[in-house]
Amino acid sequence: MSDKFAAATKSIEDAVSTAKQNLEGLVKAQQEQVEKASAQILKSYDELSVLTKGNVDAVVKSGTIVAKGAEEAGKQVAAFTQSSLEKSVSTGKALLAVKTIQELIELQSAFAKASFDALVSESSKLQELSVKIANEALAPISERVTLTVDTLSKKPLAA
Repeated sequence: MSDKFAAATKSIEDAVSTAKQNLEGLVKAQQEQVEKASAQILKSYDELSVLTKGNVDAVVKSGTIVAKGAEEAGKQVAAFTQSSLEKSVSTGKALLAVKTIQELIELQSAFAKASFDALVSESSKLQELSVKIANEALAPISERVTLTVDTLSKKPLAA
């Protein structure tokens, strides 16, 4: 009977040893998965941080372009205003020197036509400048939106 008892004990010890090895293997596999998932999360976080920094840089660059464009537009408007004022003063002096009503009407008509033409021309220039500034300011943001969408759609962030 002691052989049967020894055999049963050996069988139980073997089963416990096998269970212990299986449990250790399971714990080791879970630990490896946790480490792998943690590494993926950290890598995704780093990639997202770099992507976000690039997006912020693009917004700053865009803002700088808008500010410079607004300054340029302001200078253009100021130059037009100065030129218009000088033409008005010059025309005013000429009006004081007219000798006939016909001269007055012709001078006033010429001034009004020239002023209108200058206003239309300046408005067109200002509109072209505004479109140029808007396109230039949107370019860095558009590039970042495309890059961000491509990056986020190609590989999902680790959860």
